[in-house]
Amino acid sequence: MSDTHTILFKTLSDPTRRAIFERLCREGDKTVGALTEHAGVSQPVVSKHLRILKQAGLVSGLHEGRQTHYSAQPDALSPLRDWTAQMAEFWEGRFDALENLLKRIDQ
Repeated sequence: MSDTHTILFKTLSDPTRRAIFERLCREGDKTVGALTEHAGVSQPVVSKHLRILKQAGLVSGLHEGRQTHYSAQPDALSPLRDWTAQMAEFWEGRFDALENLLKRIDQ
């Protein structure tokens, strides 16, 4: 597994980070204050998670005056989509082989 995969999996393994990323995907740009309102954690904690999401390329920030508006970068998930597709193909092949074996045993 590549470093990119490891970074993405590790970043999204935290439920708070995943929730922040999902919210940005669903609702669009948000400030730290807006994200903190529904996060169930303090503003410094949200800021820490946003920093980690930015480092992984999953979030970007645009400074406007004294505030930063954060937005999700869903295309950053493409390495995970590719990996998932490869794993699905692998397991489908395994299940097909198992099905064929079971059919031969039944005969």
